Amino acid sequence: MKQGVVIGGGHNGLVCAWYLAAAGHKVTVLERRDQVGGAAVTEEFHPGFRNSVASYTVSLLNPKVIADLELPRHGLTIVERRMGNFVPLPDGRALEAGPGRTRASVAQFSARDAEALEGYDHMLENAASVLRDLLLRTPPNVTDGNWLSAVPELLKTAALGKRFSDLSLDARRDVLDLFTCSASEILDRWFESDPVKALFGFDGIVGAWVSPYTPGTGYVLLHHCFGEVNGKRGAWGHAIGGMGAITQAMRRACEEKGVVIRTGAPVDRIEARKGRVSAVFTADGTRYDADLVASNIHPQLLVGKLLTDAPLPEDFRRRIGHWQSGSGTFRMNIALDRLPAFTARPEPGDHLTAGIIIAPSLDYMDRAYLDSRSRGWSRQPVVEMLIPSTLDDTLAPEGKHVASLFCQHVAPTLPEDFPGGNSWDDHREAVADLMIGTVDRFAPGFRDSVIGRQVLSPLDLERELALVGGDIFHGKLSLNQLFSARPVLGYGAYRAPLKGLYMCGSSTHPGGGVTGVPGHNAAREILGDIRARRV
Repeated sequence: MKQGVVIGGGHNGLVCAWYLAAAGHKVTVLERRDQVGGAAVTEEFHPGFRNSVASYTVSLLNPKVIADLELPRHGLTIVERRMGNFVPLPDGRALEAGPGRTRASVAQFSARDAEALEGYDHMLENAASVLRDLLLRTPPNVTDGNWLSAVPELLKTAALGKRFSDLSLDARRDVLDLFTCSASEILDRWFESDPVKALFGFDGIVGAWVSPYTPGTGYVLLHHCFGEVNGKRGAWGHAIGGMGAITQAMRRACEEKGVVIRTGAPVDRIEARKGRVSAVFTADGTRYDADLVASNIHPQLLVGKLLTDAPLPEDFRRRIGHWQSGSGTFRMNIALDRLPAFTARPEPGDHLTAGIIIAPSLDYMDRAYLDSRSRGWSRQPVVEMLIPSTLDDTLAPEGKHVASLFCQHVAPTLPEDFPGGNSWDDHREAVADLMIGTVDRFAPGFRDSVIGRQVLSPLDLERELALVGGDIFHGKLSLNQLFSARPVLGYGAYRAPLKGLYMCGSSTHPGGGVTGVPGHNAAREILGDIRARRV
């Protein structure tokens, strides 16, 4: 490889660039914004208050990526939440989840459910272990080539089949159900209490514009269970300094390997000659000669904007055009003059370090989804609040705090005839008031404690962070958009249908979240192709 270009300096782009540079290749990263990190950045949003702008918590970042890039040496420190999750209820009770807490808390609602926890956790861990094994593997790719090109893919399929055959028959059935059933179907088999189902069911709708009764949300639930923090599986944590601390550590690791990083350099087009990439042009006309390009951006932006004149198969263009994005996410960062006092837990405590989930039942989540489809946003939305300043005093002035509000459900786009205007710009502040009011119902006085806020509607997420439809995963985690079919069946092995062009972002296996895995896997395929050409 003479010169490689990575388009998009989000975390997967940086990971891909690092592995290529570590193998001795020249790499340039071109990033549209003025800083690297994509959705994993930390910014000051109110004087003296800093927070993770979009992505907001750590668990899925792959241990191999952390170790290979030596991220702790480059400044990354991750601390665990002192409580995993906290679910306040309208009647003044609450559920707590975390080591040494979950069973006793669940038993207050159902002794039967408390007894079922061990079996449920075992089932999820078996399935998550399969998913962990698949994370760092390139999916088998469906090919139209000759038998010789098909042999490697058949071997991958055989290895995958062996991994499943090693499971018991019961475990195989559980994996199948988790990939195809709704979160509610899975949870109904294990638990009887509505609050207990809500505690676990929230993971089935995170970042997805769906109901927990939607088939396939069992996989979304599983997707949020394969992570770990500091070697503890299933744990969630916080990066000191916010999520930007992760990508800044990655930037330093890349620069140590000689990667050239250009910020404020939006890419305008990719040039192709004789059926392969030849150069990348930025908006100011600068040309970067490249015999290899790795794209870390949404596939519709890649194909629809940067490759308008490239010789791509028409079916590929069409299917990327139909790629489904839209996560129903409304993201807020809040500056607080004091900690919230929940009716269920009025005194400060470990629950304020948790993921605070305002969604007391699966029916509540379902109504929120249906409401957003018919009205544009839910009148009683789902909100997960984190207060990272309880773990990290670098984010706010002494005695003050910052909160992350991850809010659902809102429609990614509003219909043309929507009352009051069809742009999210027309409704952003009113919906932000609604989200704060939702928290206030469970923590009276929260509204009065707010002294500043940053509001990101789905349109803002698309405009600011290039998340099409506000989709935090770069595409829905539905069965037709997973594994070998992510982003398109036949191109699930990180290679685009243009020689020298690769995809390394969250639109490839294994999907969204701050994992670094797509960047890792894409780099491995690129390096394999380079070696093959040399042979």
